[in-house]
Amino acid sequence: MSDQIAFEDRADDLASVEMMEKAKLDCIETCFDRYDTQKNHCKFGKEGTCCKICYMGPCRITPKSPRGVCGADVDTIAARNFLREVTGGTAAHSDHGRHVALLLKEIAHGKEIGYGIKDPQAVLEIAGLYGLETEGRELNDVVRDLANIFIEDFTSQEDTIKTIGLAPQKTRTTWANLGILPQGIDRMCVEAMHRTHMGVDHDYKNLLMHAFRQSLANGWGGSRIASMASDILFGTPRALKTEVNLGILNEKNVNILVHGHEPTLSDMIAIAIKQPDIVEYAQAAGAEGVTVGGICCTANEILMRHGIPIAGNFLQQELAIVTGAVEMMIVDVQCIMPSLPVIAEHYHTKIVGTTPMAKTIGAEHFEFDEVHALESAKSLVKKAIDNFKNRDKALVSIPNKKESVVAGFSVREIKYMLGGSFRASFRPLNDAIIQNRIKGVVGIVGCNNPKFKTDWYTNTLVKELLKNNVLVVETGCCAIASGKDGKLTPETALEYAGPGLKEVCETVGMPPVLHMGSCVDNTRILEACTEIVKEGGLGDSIAGLPAVGVCPELMSEKAVSISCYCVATGIDVFIGHPFHITGSENVYKFLTEEVKGMFNAAMHFVENPVDAANQIVAVLDEKREKLGINKKYERKLLEQKDRREVA
Repeated sequence: MSDQIAFEDRADDLASVEMMEKAKLDCIETCFDRYDTQKNHCKFGKEGTCCKICYMGPCRITPKSPRGVCGADVDTIAARNFLREVTGGTAAHSDHGRHVALLLKEIAHGKEIGYGIKDPQAVLEIAGLYGLETEGRELNDVVRDLANIFIEDFTSQEDTIKTIGLAPQKTRTTWANLGILPQGIDRMCVEAMHRTHMGVDHDYKNLLMHAFRQSLANGWGGSRIASMASDILFGTPRALKTEVNLGILNEKNVNILVHGHEPTLSDMIAIAIKQPDIVEYAQAAGAEGVTVGGICCTANEILMRHGIPIAGNFLQQELAIVTGAVEMMIVDVQCIMPSLPVIAEHYHTKIVGTTPMAKTIGAEHFEFDEVHALESAKSLVKKAIDNFKNRDKALVSIPNKKESVVAGFSVREIKYMLGGSFRASFRPLNDAIIQNRIKGVVGIVGCNNPKFKTDWYTNTLVKELLKNNVLVVETGCCAIASGKDGKLTPETALEYAGPGLKEVCETVGMPPVLHMGSCVDNTRILEACTEIVKEGGLGDSIAGLPAVGVCPELMSEKAVSISCYCVATGIDVFIGHPFHITGSENVYKFLTEEVKGMFNAAMHFVENPVDAANQIVAVLDEKREKLGINKKYERKLLEQKDRREVA
């Protein structure tokens, strides 16, 4: 076990620190320990200068060996590696979207299944975005048309995907002029793998432009489809209050954690635990009830729709088991550590996988029956309850740390909060930005990485932005970080926000940091930006808005794809450490400088959050200057004479 770094320097929340200490006492190795054995990372891998695409290599680029066996130079190799990372991220998020879209299609075609349409209003709203006729039609017919559009966006071979049409016209014109409007999502991924095969595309700029093209198929395609289809099936999120951190676990209850990214089973688990027969079953087993908590983006999905509390984000998945109080962790896809069954062996926790495409050695496999979804979910919950008797009380230690959060900020809910039922719109937000009460909007997204003090970058950055009157919107593990740090309640504005932001938050009754959902729900941020453009007064393109994206603790390929589609949309992105591209000066310069002339945005790699905040504010001010709205905010109370003159 490693004790080279103090536990309090590993994580920014005390619950995680407490569980790291317990893990050491219990002789449990976690990702933090494993990182210490791996931290002398391969220099060639970090710089993106290693190529293993063909079997003439692997080749490593050095000053003495500036080309691989085939003749590929450092620019080609770094660009190919980068494009393959974008492909992995696009595939992960879009396959999530495909799963939900296929479920929607089955329902629309009348297949007997344990799900239905929970939000008819979402059906009509989304149909309107695509120009579908809804007047006088059966709801199921409209759903069928939507499902077909969604599926066709995956399979289209020649036509531009239809969902790209949800972006503002000027933004789409930019993409068309650059030749990066994406065809089918699946085609984009296949083409990327073909381009990067040995002996195909060697022009680093050509490779990188396809990375942007493909990422648009993710952000304005697969991920957007995932959010829309989920809203139809499971309900569009509305503001609600719950709690976050490991302290949500209950020593007297059966504790179940859901972890991953697919909402289908977790949504049904949230319903199952409230059934009277399940409560009685738990009480008969000696527990007072059942607590379900979430890890990662499955946590965000059921939080947003059911108010289910969150146990933690990515780097807390192992620590949650170390509490000794978890009967079962149910996992599906993405961000699942293969170490979970190894750690669970030391306690009584059952690790249960539920997806045939994602099996983990040592985990039990459960075949979830979507046709009889509720009964299937209840049977799994009962397996967890049956495990309650195996809990070793001597190993149980639940941190007494949790915070209240207000979440559920879909675009519809933001509109409602700003204008009520009859005047729901983004007008008040646009006005607040124009009047300089709010300097701009910053979206913070992404996972955790043991290379950094967990959550520290996010928490430090949020504080700096709030005091500069910046409205923050978040998704994924960063939203969970802010929740643990007590920043997701309206009261936060009173303590941390600058005077303009504070005034807006007090008036509306919203937090200065808005939790917008899981990582595919980054597209809600794009949707919100589109609404701001439509509302008027802040230009006719997302690229002109005072808006910035941040990925503090870059961890997975998904973050690379997200960064690309945000930049392509015209949103500058600040990233906590560089991609694997630093070995190529040309690739690095292209992504951080040259793309600015194409998209009016670029990537910025800034490792200190205070420096990042200062640079972000400068970017927002620059955009405000171009819009002609960068004036000092003053609140003047008009006398009657002044009012008559204004009138």
